[in-house]
Amino acid sequence: MRVAVVWNHDRTGVINRFGQSRPENDHCEKVETVEAALQEGGHETLLCEGDKGLLNTLELFMPPDPRARPSGIVFNMAYGIQGECRLIHVPAMLEMAGIPYTGSGPLGHGLSLDKVITKRLLRDCGVPTPNFRVMGRGTESAGDLRFPVIVKPRHEYYSVGVQLVQQPTQLRHAVEKIITDYAQDALVEEYIEGREITIPLLGNEQPEVLPLVERDFGSRETHFATWQETPNRICPAQIGSKVAKILREVSIATFRACQCRDYARVDVRIDRSGQPFVLEINSLPALGIDSSCALAATAAGYDFSSLVNRILDIAHTRYFGISIR
Repeated sequence: MRVAVVWNHDRTGVINRFGQSRPENDHCEKVETVEAALQEGGHETLLCEGDKGLLNTLELFMPPDPRARPSGIVFNMAYGIQGECRLIHVPAMLEMAGIPYTGSGPLGHGLSLDKVITKRLLRDCGVPTPNFRVMGRGTESAGDLRFPVIVKPRHEYYSVGVQLVQQPTQLRHAVEKIITDYAQDALVEEYIEGREITIPLLGNEQPEVLPLVERDFGSRETHFATWQETPNRICPAQIGSKVAKILREVSIATFRACQCRDYARVDVRIDRSGQPFVLEINSLPALGIDSSCALAATAAGYDFSSLVNRILDIAHTRYFGISIR
């Protein structure tokens, strides 16, 4: 099958350089490994930019079929170039053009990328999440939040811009930094000291919860790391069966509440009493060979090629009702 792997590497393919640009935390080295995995699965691939020329490129690679059935599919790895809700840009273009693709749609990405909406949706369906407050320029108080707190941009993915604030006197500066650097409000939430668990999921109606991955902070006094840091990971995480069952349940509830599709990753903290709190969901998690998703997939019996081709098959089945094989 023809599979176009779409990413954002060259940021010049826009009409104007205008609006908030995506932070410089590219996953370029991971894209070629995904393309190689798809080729190993027997697919004809094309690596292309998710910019203003994307639809012309795709029309040449997968021309319209006379039977009105798409002649190919996109493996979407595009994080966007600039503007608001960048994760939705390529999926929205593909929806308009009638091209099937892997992963969440514009709604799922939009809900997941807005961390405040995510937390409200979680509370509505009874999933525990840390207490929080939205703060913008001129907001002086965190209200009744308990310190320390985590301060992060409202609309960025991964842990971009995250800060740990120990004292109320430091909060205003942290919020101003978010507003200045990212042109958006700050999400301020209570810091949960405890174990951090990553939960990858595959599927749709009945998502498969892959083995749990724990971030190992070693001897650090505070279990906190920014996105630039890569703590050791333990997979499968050594979690009791009762807590593991709860984690699987809350991860599926989060996946469904945020309208995600095909695959995603839920990040959870477990406090010292054993209570889990969902921090966020990543609707377009990294798929590098050393990623948490790949680590969990290996523990579940998938090699990297199998994982990538499984995601493609899940998307194909969602669109066409049959396996790609």
